[in-house]
Amino acid sequence: MTSSTPDLPGPFADDEFLWLEDIYGDKQLDWVRSENKVTEDLLSETGFEDTEKRLLEVLDSTDRIPMATKRGGHYYNFWRDAEHPKGLWRRTTWENYCTDNPEWEILLDVDELSLAENMEWVWGGSAFLRPTDGGPYRRALVALSPDGGDAARYREFDVVDRAFVPGGFDIPAAKNRISWAGPDELYVGTDFGPGSMTSSSYPRTSRILRRGMELADAVPYFEVPEDHMMAVVAHDQTPGFERDLAVDIVDFYNSSTFLRRDDQWVRLDVPLDVNVDVHRQWLVLRPRTDWQLGETVHAAGSLLAADLDAFLAGSRDLLTLFTPDPATSLQSWSWTRDYLLLNLLHDVSSQISVLDPANGWTASALDACPPLHSVDAYAVDDEDEEAGNDYWLISTGFLTPSTLSRGTLGQAEGGGAAVVKESPSFFDASSCTVEQHFAVSADGTRVPYFQVGPKDLVLDGGNPTLLNGYGGFEQALTPAYSAMVGRGWLERSFTDESGIKRAGVYVLANIRGGGEYGPEWHRAALQEHRHRAYEDFAAVAQDLIDRGVSSRARLGCTGRSNGGLLVGNMLTTYPHLFGAVSCGVPLLDMRRYTKLSAGYSWIAEYGDPDDPKQWEFVKTFSPYHLLKDDADYPPTLIWTATSDDRVGPVQARKMAARMKAMGVEQVWFHEALEGGHAGASDNRQAARMHAMSYEFLWEALTDRLHRDGTA
Repeated sequence: MTSSTPDLPGPFADDEFLWLEDIYGDKQLDWVRSENKVTEDLLSETGFEDTEKRLLEVLDSTDRIPMATKRGGHYYNFWRDAEHPKGLWRRTTWENYCTDNPEWEILLDVDELSLAENMEWVWGGSAFLRPTDGGPYRRALVALSPDGGDAARYREFDVVDRAFVPGGFDIPAAKNRISWAGPDELYVGTDFGPGSMTSSSYPRTSRILRRGMELADAVPYFEVPEDHMMAVVAHDQTPGFERDLAVDIVDFYNSSTFLRRDDQWVRLDVPLDVNVDVHRQWLVLRPRTDWQLGETVHAAGSLLAADLDAFLAGSRDLLTLFTPDPATSLQSWSWTRDYLLLNLLHDVSSQISVLDPANGWTASALDACPPLHSVDAYAVDDEDEEAGNDYWLISTGFLTPSTLSRGTLGQAEGGGAAVVKESPSFFDASSCTVEQHFAVSADGTRVPYFQVGPKDLVLDGGNPTLLNGYGGFEQALTPAYSAMVGRGWLERSFTDESGIKRAGVYVLANIRGGGEYGPEWHRAALQEHRHRAYEDFAAVAQDLIDRGVSSRARLGCTGRSNGGLLVGNMLTTYPHLFGAVSCGVPLLDMRRYTKLSAGYSWIAEYGDPDDPKQWEFVKTFSPYHLLKDDADYPPTLIWTATSDDRVGPVQARKMAARMKAMGVEQVWFHEALEGGHAGASDNRQAARMHAMSYEFLWEALTDRLHRDGTA
């Protein structure tokens, strides 16, 4: 909608900033540029440029681990640094990869491509066609976004010729869902015109596109209703188990999976909220709620297995591979050739279990997980003749730089993981320590959080503390090394009025709505129970104050996307707890969120504001509607990106504009004119985004941000 929109009925009648929803309008972008200048002028009076430079040094460092994906005899990596800000797609051999300075074969230089085609391409990934004759991998679909958003163009690439295939597949930019059907066919979900996209802005059809065929002539293959989230079709290329699968994704937590049999789609008969994994002869299932099957109740968050053919024939004999307990949840799983790896969390610290299907699914622990750390294990290449049981191990902690190791399952000796690459330390952590604490939420629930700060922390409420959280979509926040946090916050210090030197304290809250304790932890804060996530976060803030770690004047919070909605609710409902708020790429107008960008797809998470009964609870966590004239709001930075086609910049714009119109002091806005939902499409933009947030918060929490808007 634009500023020329006619009078609006009902709940939109008082939305005086609806005109800002025209994302690329001249008037709207003029407003953005004007607000950007105000914020940039403010930060120019601080140490922003130095912080930005130090963060960019990390992002551009050539000492970072080049994470790689194995395809055939090569290891593929995408890399950005100072000389290649848009990045290089490259590959090497295993022998080379293991050296300190691998020799890389450059496949695609995105900077050169952008210059040649006069388009600011942003890398979006690749998908290989598996060779059927045992030869080398050669053809791939390369995804490139024109602006860093979710919409991407898919082009066929030959990694031997190191060039796009002349006359090859080329699918225009859209929120595409595309996979190989064979050497000369694709399954294409894209914008075919009116009626081909869902209300969530994703493809509702998947069609067969044969080589040389016009996109408009693609043959219909699978479709879903318009009010579902999206349709996805993929071809399983596993030798001996080739088959087509389709998924009707109803919403984030409900879907139906189909197998193609005798030219018909056959639905797997499981509840909509059961996660489905088809792997070779196995069907693996993870229910999100308790599932009663006959006389047996399978617990939410458990993992079950069945023989796929037997299940399709009517058998319901399920093996229980994992059962959660109050402290332990399943986060992910990965198949090697002969084993199944389970990545678990026990009170938000990693555990890894190895299951052996050939030996009655016996389980053993992979001894690689120190306390208060995150360790993930996954297969290197389960189809490889020699390396089929190899696994990657990625270990990290708040003060422990990431390590990449590789091991082999099933070996009596020498199967333990050996270190392949280690990230250097990018900040001085010698004076810091990591602790885990539990706050008690309003309903009595114990909520864990990690605290990273000085070993000699003075508990008198004077420490500048940054509280981060998310609490949505069953995403778990786990310990991880972040040079951005280290350089941007933990290494900072100032001397307060009493002469005490204070260093930054960083806190990560594991609130409900996330997945730290499995699907029930997430479901506890869904829709009408959303307030629990915010009560949990507020309880952590209060616990930090009660323990003397911080105080209202010294405590800031930050969050992005759904985390932006979280801190937006801290701003409007719990302003008495915080001295500053950094709110990134946020949802804020929950009355309009289903009409903006991909918002319709999140109804399962938040509720439907167009349903009057549901609006009654949705409006209780809609920050745009919770602003009050008489509230004492802390200094606030709201930041977003123009090209974000997932959440979009609209909600951030409107929130900042309304606060300013209300006369709220110390509210700033910034909108990156490129960068997508990540807020950045290259290292320079990422460094700028992080530096802006850290600099603003530090100035606000150390009494350097004055009421007149200067620093």
